[in-house]
Amino acid sequence: MSDTTAGGMTATNLQKAAAAVGAVFLLVGILGFVPGITAHYGDMTFAGHQSGAQLLGIFGVSVLHNVVHLLFGLAGLALARTWSWARVFLIGGGAIYLVLWLYGLLVDQNGSANFVPVDDADNWLHLVLGLGMVAVGLALGRDPRHDPRTLQ
Repeated sequence: MSDTTAGGMTATNLQKAAAAVGAVFLLVGILGFVPGITAHYGDMTFAGHQSGAQLLGIFGVSVLHNVVHLLFGLAGLALARTWSWARVFLIGGGAIYLVLWLYGLLVDQNGSANFVPVDDADNWLHLVLGLGMVAVGLALGRDPRHDPRTLQ
């Protein structure tokens, strides 16, 4: 089986999962710029903890935060085109979100180092996203047809 969806090949479940995660991140990035869906939209700053905007009235966002979601979503959609890159996106992206969760726990939420910005709601979301992405990447990435150690 080829490592691509080109030429009429169907996407694997791993690729579908990576594409779905990428699409959700893209949607979240777009919604972060929509007044009404993002509460206190007028209080949004480019970056930093001073941004008063909250996606769905819960998650602190800034222009930088939204742009990161858009780029992460585009990366997920692009990397979902092949099995191996879809796996890298899910496991590697999940690891990035786990690091971001740790960053959120350690950074002073009112300090200048909180440039993303992150808050308690973001920290919980980052933990769930990180664990979920890694788990899906590992569970669906165990297909022996794509494991270089089993390919002849």
